[in-house]
Amino acid sequence: MPDITRLHMTDIVLTDIAANGVGTITFNRPDVNNAYNGDMIMALIDAVERFAADDQVQVIVLRGNGKHFQAGADLSWVRGNREKSWNENLQISRNTTHAVQALTTVPKATVALVHGGCFGGGTGIATACDIVVSAEDAIFSITEARWGLMASPIYPQLLSRLGPGRTRRYSLTCERFDGRRALEIGLVDEVCKAAELDATAAPLIDALLHCPPAAVAASKTAILKYANLYFSALEHEEMSVPHATIRLSDEAGEGLASFLEKRPPNWYPG
Repeated sequence: MPDITRLHMTDIVLTDIAANGVGTITFNRPDVNNAYNGDMIMALIDAVERFAADDQVQVIVLRGNGKHFQAGADLSWVRGNREKSWNENLQISRNTTHAVQALTTVPKATVALVHGGCFGGGTGIATACDIVVSAEDAIFSITEARWGLMASPIYPQLLSRLGPGRTRRYSLTCERFDGRRALEIGLVDEVCKAAELDATAAPLIDALLHCPPAAVAASKTAILKYANLYFSALEHEEMSVPHATIRLSDEAGEGLASFLEKRPPNWYPG
């Protein structure tokens, strides 16, 4: 059995390191479909940074506990953040940007195993990984605009996978699509039946383990550099400021209320 180490602050993210050097990060809010809040963001950053510094870890796997991979932001939490100050909201967005960038640039190979729902920021977490294996019946949606929000912290990752055209389409329509369509458009690398996620990922993980750590780190660093996926402090701020600004807008207030009250928003003409 792997040695399981739970984060001291919460059980919201679980980590374990197997004897073969595979470190697993498991989102653990199954009661809310693993939707993230401030604690989960900070726990993810902590887990990624600990694994980055641990020489025992060669490959990092991300997965969700329960029926879903990650359902994006907990919209009740997002709505509550609207009652906080501008500075508090900006820090929340900075933390969100930091989490996605930490996962993108961690100098170790990363693999996302996606099942169930993968919505909003969950698509950013998946596309921040080097390899994405998805259940064929998983459901994806970049949902932020539907609720009067926007997804600037994850646009670089989406653009790197989908290109500008499909990123525009799926970010602006917020339409849902399954794992098969995700494979067709390049969001994921492999699809399989949900029960076969581990078996499908196993040969990919084994191939990653065959490569020495320094070569993996050097290769990944160069690839991310040439793909323009490293960002300066100013560029991080340019992602975070509009993300926080729109959260405090009247549209976001109406969009979040319409979601929680299960009604159409007031801008919908139908």
